[in-house]
Amino acid sequence: MKAQGFLKAGQRAIAVIGWVSLSLWGRLPFALATAPPPAVTAPLRLEISLSRRQLTLYQGQTPLRRYPVAVGRPGWETPTGQFQVREMIRDPAWKNPFTGAVIAGGHPRNPLGRRWIGFWSDGTNWVGLHGTPHPDSIGHAVSHGCVRMYNRDIEELFEKVQPGVPVIVVR
Repeated sequence: MKAQGFLKAGQRAIAVIGWVSLSLWGRLPFALATAPPPAVTAPLRLEISLSRRQLTLYQGQTPLRRYPVAVGRPGWETPTGQFQVREMIRDPAWKNPFTGAVIAGGHPRNPLGRRWIGFWSDGTNWVGLHGTPHPDSIGHAVSHGCVRMYNRDIEELFEKVQPGVPVIVVR
């Protein structure tokens, strides 16, 4: 038989499919390697305007959300400058700086509310963003330097930021 050494019709079809599969498989790693890189997300930053009593969460140059805040009163002004989030605490305890009395985290009278985002320290004292049991204070200069927020706002912000996020405080 002359067909010896040659593939029969059915065998030729299987061989062609196998060859095409191997050809594509050889190119698959190249196709994966040249796929476009994932989109890069611009970094977050917080900007606090003391005069407007407003905190703005930015992603890159885009403002994502604005929050009303209370700031430090005369003699206890919120420090201006460039800082970064240094610590984050759920249900922080509060120690009265004058008497040393402590109010446990989660207590309804705790002046820090349910979240704390610290961004400045002199090694002893801290300034940060926190909730408040006194929502009527928002929009005023009444704190001992910290930035007060509505509890729902600080809880939302707490889920969006992390240590290292820049905090810029301007007049």
